[in-house]
Parts: sequence; structure tokens; C-alpha cells
Amino acid sequence: MTLRTYTVGPMDNNTFLIGDERSRDAVIVDPGFGSEDVLDEIRSEGWAVRLILNTHAHLDHVSENAAFADAFGCGIGLHPADGPLMEALSVQAGWFGVPAPRTVAPSLALADGMRVAIGGESVDVIHTPGHSPGSVCFAGPDWVVVGDLVFAGGIGRADLPGGDYDTLISSIRSRILSLDDGVRLFPGHGPATTVGQERRTNPFLLDAR
Repeated sequence: MTLRTYTVGPMDNNTFLIGDERSRDAVIVDPGFGSEDVLDEIRSEGWAVRLILNTHAHLDHVSENAAFADAFGCGIGLHPADGPLMEALSVQAGWFGVPAPRTVAPSLALADGMRVAIGGESVDVIHTPGHSPGSVCFAGPDWVVVGDLVFAGGIGRADLPGGDYDTLISSIRSRILSLDDGVRLFPGHGPATTVGQERRTNPFLLDAR
């Protein structure tokens, strides 16, 4: 299975391609600001994007959903608890001072424990609320795409609408710190890290061990 990171846009968002190298089927995770620029590269490498997956519905993670949906004729997976955020993209755009993107209604309701097929491979959905009510992670064989749940040396914001600090910390403790130290974590912004690194050194999590 291929996991590729594209760091794009003014907020250094990480957009991910997860693909089955044999079938060339793929999903795109969090096509945010500027990710439309990688469409040609994805096409040129022969990837067939079958689905867009959103870790959550904050504008900077979903702003190019429509561009990818149009380019590949695919649907969008989102946890229903973030549906109100998706429906309020015009309000979110006002926070950022940017034009509102076109909203594409999700076609797949993500749920904790769901397995999403990617060709002959798959990822597991982990519901991790706190940054937003419907925040989810996508787990592969030895890595997890964690969205804005946890970063290298930091944690996601809990002061945006729908966020809750105690819920965020509980999600990290129960769903991420419970994993093996060597599991790699790929956040929505910034560099990759590991469970062990964050367990040992993340100042927000030292009391969560």
C-alpha cells in the first residue's frame, strides 16, 4: 500500500493519497487549500481515485473536495457528526476571509470500525472526536492518518465550534496512545511522527501516558 503526502496551500495542509499499487485504485484524504495543483501528478501516475475521505469538515481540509470529485467522478466520505460543519462552509470561509468553495454532499457516512476498501487493500476508520464532533482517523498496517487530532509536539485546537478539550485528550489517550510505539502518525499539518515519540515528549500528553 502506498501512502503519499502532499503539503499544499498557505496553511501547509497535508493532503494524502492512499493507494493499492497493484490495482492503482486510490483514495484522497483531506483535499485542502492548494491540493488541486497535484491533480495532474496523480493522473500522470495512473492512479484511479475512487473516493475522497475527510478526517473532518474544517474548510482547510475540504476546500478542494469538489475539484477532486469532478476530476475523478468519485464520492466523499465524512462522519455524520461533522455534517453541520460541511453545510456551513460559507460561514467557515468568512472566518478565513476567502470565497466559499462549492459544497459536495457526502455520499458515504463514516463510522467507527468501518473498513474502507482501496483495491485489494483497506483502511480502518477510527472515530476520534474533540477537534470536531466527527473527526476520524484512517489506520493502515503500521500508520494512522490522524487529521488535526495530534501533531508532532502538539495537539489539535479544541476552541473552534464543536471542539472540546477533554474529549480531544480522551480520544488521543484511548485511540492513539493505546497503539504500539512504532506506529507512524501522519497529521493534517506538519511532519509525521510516531506514537512513541508523542507518548514520551509531547508536552500536552505527558500526563496521558
